[in-house]
Amino acid sequence: MEISEKRTREEFVEKVEELSGQSIFSCNQCGRCSAGCPIVTAMDLLPNQVIRLIQLGYEGKVLNSRTIWLCASCLTCDSRCPRGIDISRIMESLRAQVLRKGGDFLEISKLSLDFLILAPQQAFVSGFRKYSAY
Repeated sequence: MEISEKRTREEFVEKVEELSGQSIFSCNQCGRCSAGCPIVTAMDLLPNQVIRLIQLGYEGKVLNSRTIWLCASCLTCDSRCPRGIDISRIMESLRAQVLRKGGDFLEISKLSLDFLILAPQQAFVSGFRKYSAY
């Protein structure tokens, strides 16, 4: 895939910036966000790699990543960023794009009945708001 200025200013990059309120190209790839992330070992892409792929216009790779769903929005990355980028808002904007297209990360049919009965209602509702289009 050819990388060009046209590709990096595609609708995807602009949509991420619009939804998150963050400037994607402010990131200089220092990696501090990834170094401080408590969930990084479970991610398929590091947080700084997600930002870089957005900068390069790789929409499919980013939106199909487990990383955007695993982000706990703990704000560790945000507090470590020397450029003041709110990465958790970027991750939320990516999840929103997937959900708006009808995609899901969590399928209610795959949850056991025991879990559904025992799960705290507040956790259940907030989880579905974050992980599904329901």
